[in-house]
Amino acid sequence: MSSVSRISAVSRRAFLATAIIAAAAGVGSRAATPVRRRGIRLGFDNFAVRAMKWNARQLVDHADSLACDSVFITDFGPFEGKTDDRSLADLKNYAADKGVGIELGSWSICPSSKTFKKDFGSAEDHLATGLRMAQALGSRAFRVIVGNHEDRLSEGGIAARIADTVAILQAAKGRALDAGVRIAVENHAGDMRSTELKALVERAGPDFVGVNFDSGNACWTLEDPVRALETLAPYVLTTSLRDAMIWRTPEGVAVQWAAMGEGCTDLAAFFDLFERTCPGVTVHVETISGFARTFPIKDRGFWKAFPDEEPDDLAAFLALADQGHALEPFTPPPGADRGEAERAYQLGELARSIRYCRDVLGLGLRA
Repeated sequence: MSSVSRISAVSRRAFLATAIIAAAAGVGSRAATPVRRRGIRLGFDNFAVRAMKWNARQLVDHADSLACDSVFITDFGPFEGKTDDRSLADLKNYAADKGVGIELGSWSICPSSKTFKKDFGSAEDHLATGLRMAQALGSRAFRVIVGNHEDRLSEGGIAARIADTVAILQAAKGRALDAGVRIAVENHAGDMRSTELKALVERAGPDFVGVNFDSGNACWTLEDPVRALETLAPYVLTTSLRDAMIWRTPEGVAVQWAAMGEGCTDLAAFFDLFERTCPGVTVHVETISGFARTFPIKDRGFWKAFPDEEPDDLAAFLALADQGHALEPFTPPPGADRGEAERAYQLGELARSIRYCRDVLGLGLRA
């Protein structure tokens, strides 16, 4: 059996096992009254199943198998170099025949960020390529990032990285408007707080720039995801969402991202707000679970990265920590192949999350 066939077999076994477990867990546990459907499209971010190393068509197929409305391909790798307009149009049609839409993203467009890579040429070239690809795929937005938490402590801090990104964005305004594609900047890996991302959008121009909202990343800037969404809701174009468990530690606070419904985020309040303030925006699940990050907030040096922290925001975040509890990290079963275990784990996390979003939160149009 080839390596591809072995991975496919593992994927099928893992998915079927997860489906059986989830179905069994759901028996007798659903509310007697039907869940109110919210009319919100539901899909997933391909990073949720990164260990599968699927190409774009395989990602579409998996979205279809989960009865999702959309798949968010947030890097160019799954296209396997087939990024010409004709190939992308063929992919768009393939997905449309299955009832699956495609949204597109990529990585940093900030040339001074520690995360920036020249894989796609200059920042301007990278953005131009992404806008063209998004247009060909029918994606209304193209997701990009500034950087990560390390940029907060770089020369000039995150304010300098924001200024550099705004300049790149404004230079691409005509191209974005011509393509009919808006640029969605993500709050990524602790780089920007919600107020900082809001300021970036308003400086660059909300007529062509908006937000890819990541609820898990909001926790990495010590924010309650619900409060962060309140700040950014007018500008949200698309999403990469997951739950998070937050708890107190001797050093401060720990955050471990989790499958939907398995953390302490107030998801009911989150999606009530989302439904009111983000009409037409798709919910993409991006489960990244199995490890915790500790924030040593009792160390005064820690606050160099957050000199303008708002007391009310921190209080709301700590209130979540007081509701949470420690989670065990992911470890493969004894004797198991780590790669196979990670693939099964990621498939299971996503399957449970999609089920929770559909059956408990009322998301998805194909339910």
